[in-house]
Amino acid sequence: MLKGPLPAGWEQDVEKSWAKVLSWEPVPEKPLPPKWVRIRVAAAALNRRDAWIVAGLYPRIQYPAILGSDGAGWVVATGPDTPNRWENSLVLINPSLEWGSDERVQGEHYHILGMPTPGTFATHVDVPASQVYEAPPGWSPQEAAALPLAGLTAYRALFVQGKLKAGEKVLIPGIGGGVALWALQLAVAAGAEVWVTTSAPEKLQIAQQLGASGGVLYTEADWVSTLRKQAGSFDLIVDGVVGEVFQKLFEELLAPAGRYVIYGATRGNPPRLDVRRLFWRQQHLIGSTMGSPTDFENLLSFVQQNRIRPYIGRVYPAKDLPKALVDMWRGQQIGKLVLDFAAA
Repeated sequence: MLKGPLPAGWEQDVEKSWAKVLSWEPVPEKPLPPKWVRIRVAAAALNRRDAWIVAGLYPRIQYPAILGSDGAGWVVATGPDTPNRWENSLVLINPSLEWGSDERVQGEHYHILGMPTPGTFATHVDVPASQVYEAPPGWSPQEAAALPLAGLTAYRALFVQGKLKAGEKVLIPGIGGGVALWALQLAVAAGAEVWVTTSAPEKLQIAQQLGASGGVLYTEADWVSTLRKQAGSFDLIVDGVVGEVFQKLFEELLAPAGRYVIYGATRGNPPRLDVRRLFWRQQHLIGSTMGSPTDFENLLSFVQQNRIRPYIGRVYPAKDLPKALVDMWRGQQIGKLVLDFAAA
């Protein structure tokens, strides 16, 4: 549980400060309403959203909060008139709540599981039955927990907003995090030629093992020119980084009539946007957030049809949640970070 905001000056000792505001505490169980279920959590995956909430950099934070958007486990109770059609089946949760009736955009009541709605960093979590799906056959709880938020975000960014087609050339900046890796795996399975940028040689090596055609280290001088020489321009860029790098990617690497999809902005807003270049080159700048129930069902079908499994970077005992979140905050991981509740 996130008990409250961090103290002033927390950046000086992140591990100590975060451990102070995060704790495991008993929470009274509430009666389940109709069409809700209770899941015993076997595994829960971290997302950058969780770390941003702890750091106080997420909008409308409510304390105390039970974080965690991704989880997998078993249905152990149901609300009135709600049959347990998942009995003895490993399930995962679609954390994209109350999307609404418009496939194009989420509605005014849309929110994501794990603040303000109590999330999956708990031994049990209560969710609407409509959000529960059987995990792909043969998947472990850790794998099932690693799919929903990142996989859904990547799927919508690539296929719904990005309109990706087989044979197109795709750039995924900042490979290493969950969404970027899922975007890589999904795009490769769809027949795209995928290139990446990253900060470390080992991350680039793993990306290539997962199907990337190549990539560059953005820590090196003149990396944009190097990438342009190696790969040329790109039909689609799927970006969760943005910041000062956006201008270089947009102006030097996006092809005429290309699509630039933004699903996040871990480095903040871009310094400027050359709109004359945008309209003259007939390019498309597109926003994307999470996804609809239809997107989630299509994602599940896609990963099963293409036999894609999540890339898990590290599994932590649930009690090590503060350390896991600090590791995510520092951005050194590649792949999903997952909590194991087996001993909880």
